[in-house]
Amino acid sequence: QVQLVESGGGLVQPGGSLKLACAASGIVVNMYGMSWHRQAPGKEREMVAAISSGGGGTDYAASVKGRFTISRDETKNTVYLQMDSLRPEDTAIYYCNARRIATSRPPYNYWGQGTQVTVSS
Repeated sequence: QVQLVESGGGLVQPGGSLKLACAASGIVVNMYGMSWHRQAPGKEREMVAAISSGGGGTDYAASVKGRFTISRDETKNTVYLQMDSLRPEDTAIYYCNARRIATSRPPYNYWGQGTQVTVSS
């Protein structure tokens, strides 16, 4: 059974930092494309950061580039999202995703339950 468990969300002032963690079980994170997505009230879910399987190349949404950093710790089977210089518009529920292309079947695609991030003074 695959589980992705996010943690680290909370309330932070503008300009502050948070570090989210996504602890995986049932999969090996370096064998999956791992990503963080967020969904604000009334808006669609959007990808904010991704790290590829194997070599670990990264990609970021334009709105967070230079402020957020995605990383993984293979010894802990965990993916992180370091969020700096937070803004009120970063307020959202943040979700972890694991995806892997498969042969002759739909891709493996798993989601965590989400963690709330609120940026407010």
